[in-house]
Amino acid sequence: MLLSRPSRRGVLVLCIALLAVAAAGCHSRKEKANLKETPASLYAKAHKALIGYDFNTAIKTYEHLTASFPFSDEARQARLDLIYAYYRANEGESATDAADTFIRENPTHPRVDYAYYIKGLVDFEKQPNAIESLFRADLTKRPPSSARKAYAAFKTVVDQYPKSEYAPDSLQRMVYLRDRLAAYEVHVARFYYKRNAFVGAAQRARAAIEQYDGSPSTREALTILISCYDRLGLPELAAQSRQVYAANFPGDVRTLASEESKSWWRHW
Repeated sequence: MLLSRPSRRGVLVLCIALLAVAAAGCHSRKEKANLKETPASLYAKAHKALIGYDFNTAIKTYEHLTASFPFSDEARQARLDLIYAYYRANEGESATDAADTFIRENPTHPRVDYAYYIKGLVDFEKQPNAIESLFRADLTKRPPSSARKAYAAFKTVVDQYPKSEYAPDSLQRMVYLRDRLAAYEVHVARFYYKRNAFVGAAQRARAAIEQYDGSPSTREALTILISCYDRLGLPELAAQSRQVYAANFPGDVRTLASEESKSWWRHW
């Protein structure tokens, strides 16, 4: 039996009303769920995800916490935890940005050393690209921009927070990076020297000696520096550099024409 037009209109109105009631019920339940959210509950949820290695859930929850309750104590801790969560999720840029923001907003926080440490790790762990790995490229010839950033971050931990639990590891990584950076300076100095750009070569060799003292590249840097001063007609500076060389490497006489030492670089 077909419904009359008024009857069909009544059914349609009833359906619309029922949908409205259902939507209102869902909205009400959502509001009640939101009312139950507190900074403590959100932080607990995020932290549980973090220690459970569910970094994506941890990140989303921490971000929700910091957006919903930006001035709570939990939000401050969440911003610190987010640095680690981004780092473990291989979101290096986000980890660095979060660390920079935390340092800027909380310069006296007792855990600010951790923010610097993670910044260092992000740049330290940047891998050589696939082509470099495949052909075993000499990484001492690649401009070490990431290495410099990592070195600076670790140096901040060691110099400004010597009692930090991250200071010993930071120092070890600094030694490794020091050798990497010194080797690059010597590579550039050698490049300039071979093209008779003795002033530029001397500057880069001196930078390797002064900034990265104690690295394996110091010996070659001194050799280049002596040769540059000789070629530039600066006997006093050449004599001083020879004295430094003799004091550090007694009984070892080397010239720039000596066979180039094998690269010390090996990936960490």
